[in-house]
Amino acid sequence: MADTAQTNQTDRTDPTDQTNRNNHTDPTGLTDHADPTGPTGPTSPTDHTDLPQRSAVRSLLRLWPYVRPVRARLFTAAFVAVIASCLSLVIPLVLKWLVDGPVAARDPGGVWLGGGYLLLLGLAEALLFGLRRWLVARPLAGVEAAMRAALYRRLQRLPVAFHDRWPSGQLLSRGTTDLQMLRQFLTFPLTFLLVNGVTILVGCVILLVQRWSLGLVLLAPVLPLLVLCSVFEAQYGRAARRTQDQLGDLATVVEESVLGIRVIKGFGRHRSQARAFKELTRTLRTSELRKARLLAWIWGVNTALPEIAIGAALVLGTLQVADGTLSAGTLVAFLSTALALRWPVESIGFLLAMSNEAATATDRYFEVMDEPMVADGGGPDRVGSSGHDDTTGGRDSTTGGRADESAGRAERSTVRAELSTVRAEESAGRDDDGGAGLAFLGVEFRFPDAPPGSPPTLRDVTLHIPPGETMALVGATGSGKTTLTALVPRLYDPTGGRITLDGRDLATIGRDEVRSLVAVAFEEPTLFSATAAENVLMGGANAQEAELRRALEVAQADGFVDALPEGSATQVGEQGMSLSGGQRQRLALARAVVGRPRFLILDDPLSALDVHTEALVEAALRQVLATTTALVVAHRPSTVLLADRVALLSGGRIAAVGTHHQLLRDNPEYAALMSGGEEGAR
Repeated sequence: MADTAQTNQTDRTDPTDQTNRNNHTDPTGLTDHADPTGPTGPTSPTDHTDLPQRSAVRSLLRLWPYVRPVRARLFTAAFVAVIASCLSLVIPLVLKWLVDGPVAARDPGGVWLGGGYLLLLGLAEALLFGLRRWLVARPLAGVEAAMRAALYRRLQRLPVAFHDRWPSGQLLSRGTTDLQMLRQFLTFPLTFLLVNGVTILVGCVILLVQRWSLGLVLLAPVLPLLVLCSVFEAQYGRAARRTQDQLGDLATVVEESVLGIRVIKGFGRHRSQARAFKELTRTLRTSELRKARLLAWIWGVNTALPEIAIGAALVLGTLQVADGTLSAGTLVAFLSTALALRWPVESIGFLLAMSNEAATATDRYFEVMDEPMVADGGGPDRVGSSGHDDTTGGRDSTTGGRADESAGRAERSTVRAELSTVRAEESAGRDDDGGAGLAFLGVEFRFPDAPPGSPPTLRDVTLHIPPGETMALVGATGSGKTTLTALVPRLYDPTGGRITLDGRDLATIGRDEVRSLVAVAFEEPTLFSATAAENVLMGGANAQEAELRRALEVAQADGFVDALPEGSATQVGEQGMSLSGGQRQRLALARAVVGRPRFLILDDPLSALDVHTEALVEAALRQVLATTTALVVAHRPSTVLLADRVALLSGGRIAAVGTHHQLLRDNPEYAALMSGGEEGAR
């Protein structure tokens, strides 16, 4: 009992309840900087309390570039649905003829003929609606797939700073539930807003033609319904946005709980995580119930007012039949027409609700698609006005697209010119222009979401690594080591100064080319749900079996890989969790060296290895480092000894450069950093 009470008390004070849900794990291991989504950072991407009022129609019109390729089938389906719906209005006219003709004349043959007409009209209506569904099913599934592919391409090309800022669950919900909602809108509400509108208009004309006095009675609720629907649309749109954002937050919590299940179980935090999940689900339930109340309210009003009008018309029509001023067939046809219009009128609230949810899903989708990307030339690269990612190679489908494209090229040219001027000014007075190898020239870096006025993470970093040399980068935690290494493969771009590869300014080299020249192994290895071989071969586009075996041998991973049930063809599971930390790190190291890169960036790649394995990896790694230019983040003397020279990074600056023994002798800060393992390194 005491243990239970203690556990419950621990759960009540669990600090993880206050964890910022946006601070998700960065797979690149960029942990040397403060979390930009913290209390002093910008507003969370899911905080939309200050969003301006948007037009649902304007939002939905942004879907047109994706819908345009299948517009012929959609227009055909809409036309078929309109014809099918109007057929239902012909049935009351047949009933009028049937009642006033064969029924009044007691003509059995005429009654059977009228029944045949009604049966044919019903069958025709059913077939036409079935045809409409067949026409839209395949093309709209293609539209959803195209939008999902464009979103995925966009996510792959957006800078790391974007992924630092956005919770993964929010992105996941935009690529799944939001796109499913858009497909459902294009399949049903979009068509039936048109169909029901046409049906109501044609039905009103028929009612007025049959008996204008009764028609006016039925049309009396139209104005109140229009006002109420306008109010409902605004309130429901806000409720829909809140609900969809909360679904994204919930997806983030579920994903983090699954990926971090070992931590949760290891620290006994299942109760606190369950409480956090329960609180989010309770909040989501409250929002969903608010949506349900709004929908029930408008549905009830849309049902009650027309029913009252039909009742009044029925009483008035019955009196007119009794007076002999109206035929029984006309009254039957009139009431049948009114009843046929019940569904189009009652469904207005339902269709408006689905349209608002679709408009919200569209806004959420384009929040990601509109995010600026940094082009290879250094200027911002936004999605075109058509909404398509520019990787598709398609033309801008909207009017003025070519002019926008030309303006974008001109703007990027201007930005490149300004950058060139700035770099020339920064380089003035320096004799060292970088030359061959890897060079940092006056590099400064500040995270995009850093609080205003905060000091930059890196300041005036100047460092030259000649070809074939290995430079160890040493510094205290938070000094900016990982951030500096992330600039080389252009995961981030420097905000000042420049970086050169063999004398070429890194900002002028396309990202694809940069990443074919530079290979990276991060301290926190990220593996994918694929085979061991596939994970390694990600580091070399054209690598073959021989290169795979060589890379595994360098990383001392060939032994445990061969021992797996299916060897290198064994699936390693999500995040490689079926492997130990050291095994994952060795596969990540093999991935970095498999492509024989000209430049190699290693962020403490041996931290998870035991002493014996570390010695074997270092021996094999020396052969690789002898043929490449390498920058190695090191925390232990054994790793430092792999390098030809050492650079000490302190406070975002290069404080000293020299050999390991020189810095031990001449630099107290370096000696203090290395003192923990110096004896083992001798």
